[in-house]
Amino acid sequence: MTGNDVLKNLSEYNIWANQTMLNVFETLPHLPNNAARLLSHALNAQAIWIARITDTQSPVKVWQEHNLEQLKELHKNTSYRLAEIAAKADETEFNRLIDYTNSQGNKYSTRVLDILTHAFNHATYHRAQVATDLRKNGHTPPNTDYVTYVRELMGQVY
Repeated sequence: MTGNDVLKNLSEYNIWANQTMLNVFETLPHLPNNAARLLSHALNAQAIWIARITDTQSPVKVWQEHNLEQLKELHKNTSYRLAEIAAKADETEFNRLIDYTNSQGNKYSTRVLDILTHAFNHATYHRAQVATDLRKNGHTPPNTDYVTYVRELMGQVY
């Protein structure tokens, strides 16, 4: 398995996990504010990283908050785009340095490979926070573990 295969797997997992969380959001009578804020942030970050990789303007700010319909649209526009970037990248692209300024005004240069790895890991981190917030508010969060995703792919869901 190559690095590209690993990132392809992570990008597809990211799509599944974000969609799984949104599916639970759709069932709730009221979406807890912090859960929406955290998932907004995770998806905003995806959009921001895409903008940096593609040298375009981000359509969102880091902590901009979204309602459920906006979250679904942002997921569609960012999770799938990250997967496309990962799938099309070759070694030259993975090693290309992206120069950017973060939200605090600090300048950095980061390889595309590291950006993609970070984006998927960052989303996982914040989905865990969303799950904690859902539970705190009396809801049952989905299991968005990677192994759960793999089990579903293999038809091992019981």
